[in-house]
Formats: sequence, structure tokens, C-alpha cells
Amino acid sequence: MAHYYDEHPEVESDVRSFQFDMEGRTFEFLTDRGVFSKGGLDIGSKLLLRTAIADMRDDPAGETLLDLGCGYGVLGLVLKRVFPKFKLTMVDVNERALDLARQNAIRNDVRYATVISSDGFSNLADTVFDVIVTNPPIRAGKATVYRFFDDAKEHLSSNGRLYVVIGKKQGAPSAERHLQEVFGNCRRLAREKGFWILRCDR
Repeated sequence: MAHYYDEHPEVESDVRSFQFDMEGRTFEFLTDRGVFSKGGLDIGSKLLLRTAIADMRDDPAGETLLDLGCGYGVLGLVLKRVFPKFKLTMVDVNERALDLARQNAIRNDVRYATVISSDGFSNLADTVFDVIVTNPPIRAGKATVYRFFDDAKEHLSSNGRLYVVIGKKQGAPSAERHLQEVFGNCRRLAREKGFWILRCDR
């Protein structure tokens, strides 16, 4: 059975597009079989975007942004359009998703986005970021998700921050405790329709 964290999904391609409005802008994204949330913008990502945008307006972030496990690029590309100062990097292990992310950058008029094939931080060497956002690959298992969290701390700048969306039924309470242990802090910024938005600071 194909999963969205497979490097090369074997399921037959069926590219489609969808649109949504956010922050007074209309975004259009291509999706496909074998990628996460192929049917459109998922509830968790939408909540993460709304929450992170509001939070960064109240408490401005730095200049470098990583969309960790980017899929077809929704989180990174929307945040880059809302906050043009960001130098955006998007990484994923799924080559089909990465190809879509590159196309979606063009569709949404994002010119300066670096898209890298990477299993978590494996191909990012010692690069650090001011902001990391992730809708982690829950189906890849707890070990993979927690590796994302643990490695994120080492790839944040001295005043960097991590935003995470995770469902309560997908282990949000235990993830919150783990993040608290790793970072020494973890704030729950929002909770809606079973999803939690967590922020941790370096």
C-alpha cells in the first residue's frame, strides 16, 4: 500500500488542483495521488497557518523558514506570500510531492523557494532556521515524528521557534510532553476540531 512518506509512490498519478482564500489572497495548488491531503487543504494545516500568521504578527520572527515534511508545499508557500521577507526552504522525502511543491511555487508566484529531497534533516547538514513549521507524517510512526521534533531543536537559530500541528487522537498530549522535555518549553497556541497547534522556542 502506498503512503505519502514513500520516496517514490507507486500509485498511479492523477493530478488535480484546488483553490482557497487566505489573508485576502487566492491560492491554487496542484495535488496528486500518493501525497498527503490530496483532496485539498486539510483542517490541521489550515489551523496551523491561521495560528502561525497571527502569532508572527504579534511576535515577529526572523528571516529563514523551513517547511519540514512539506508535501506539495502549502505551509511554506502561504507563509512566504504573507511574509515575503522569509528565505524559504521546503523538504520532503516524497519525490512526487516535491515536484508538486516546485510547480506550486510557480503557480503562487513564489520565486525564491529552495526545494530539497530530505528525510527530515538528513540533507540539511548544519543549516539553521529562524522558523520551522511542520504537519508531521503521523502515519510514518511515532519514532519518525519524534525524530522531526528532536532534530528541529538542533536546526533552530538561537531565538528560533517551531510550530507543530497534531491531532489529539494522533498523540497530541504525549507530543506536547515530549516537546516540553526537549525544548524546555511548549505552548499550546490553539485547539480546534481535535487539532492542537504547539509552539516551542529555542
